Amino acid sequence: MSNSSHANANTPILHAEGLSKEVVSGERRLIILQALDIEVQAGESVAILGQSGAGKSTLLGLLAGLDAPSGGRLAMFGQSLGDLDEDGRAGLRAGRVGFVFQNFQLLPTLTALENVLMPLELTAVRDADRLARRWLERVGLGERLDHLPKQLSGGEQQRVALARAFVTGAELVFADEPTGNLDPVTGERIIDTLFELNHEAGTTLVLVTHDHALARRCDRCLQLTDGHLVEMMRDEVGA
Repeated sequence: MSNSSHANANTPILHAEGLSKEVVSGERRLIILQALDIEVQAGESVAILGQSGAGKSTLLGLLAGLDAPSGGRLAMFGQSLGDLDEDGRAGLRAGRVGFVFQNFQLLPTLTALENVLMPLELTAVRDADRLARRWLERVGLGERLDHLPKQLSGGEQQRVALARAFVTGAELVFADEPTGNLDPVTGERIIDTLFELNHEAGTTLVLVTHDHALARRCDRCLQLTDGHLVEMMRDEVGA
């Protein structure tokens, strides 16, 4: 079920020019990102690779409109985020953008079903309960609907997060180190599920990771080093 208000087919889903982020720590000015350009087309899967501390999560937060850049311009679905306040950015994301985080970000007092229902209720989707149940069944959790996050394994919690990210028919999904808190075998299963869902839904995927094997599964790989983004050739993405 996809959102009817898609951007123009020729408009990039994401377009950033000269994006920068600086923070002041005491008397020091720390430059995290500087003059980044990035364009992501509808249906693409793009990996942003980088070492821990390189600024990947900071960049993801900027691209998603969760944080404001220090400089540069950014558009999502053809809409300049600089023209919107926090509520406006949230409104633009509603129903159209999904998130998968390293630490799952499930609400601990809500069941698996209630966590997946949340974004549907925020956008007043009809038949929300049936849709949420269907997505939890799709990720193999049809028997775990009434379990709280603490009653689920890490892999099961991330499956709930996947269902929540895709349930609204999101056009764009951001994933931040989606396997970072999982063992290798569980992580591999989660990644298989993520790419299956992404392919089936025709969603645009932007993920940040330090995992080269995960990055190689994307259409494009960008390396974040010293605050700059560099496009990588596929044979440059090592094991």
